[in-house]
Amino acid sequence: MHALIEWLKEHMLTCPSKHFFYLDCPGCGFQRSIIALLEGDVLQSFRLYPATIPIIFCFIFTGLHIKFDFKEGAAIVKGLFIFCVIIIVIFYIYKIFTHKLF
Repeated sequence: MHALIEWLKEHMLTCPSKHFFYLDCPGCGFQRSIIALLEGDVLQSFRLYPATIPIIFCFIFTGLHIKFDFKEGAAIVKGLFIFCVIIIVIFYIYKIFTHKLF
């Protein structure tokens, strides 16, 4: 697992928004958050990108819904997706108002 984490750290994708405009995009921090989560640091993962755990849960539930076709699964997937988007937007607005976009 340690080798995988080191490989991920060395091969992180560059954010085009940050590269060309020097501004964070709404997804900046997600890769570092995943790595922190893989290292077992849930608090640091949350600090880097609060939507990581809900996004992972949304992917897992969506996969389970596709496999088992839950009765209200589609509505739950939509709700989870909306919840994740709301977290991302709120966090991005927070970064704007606290001047942490640079």
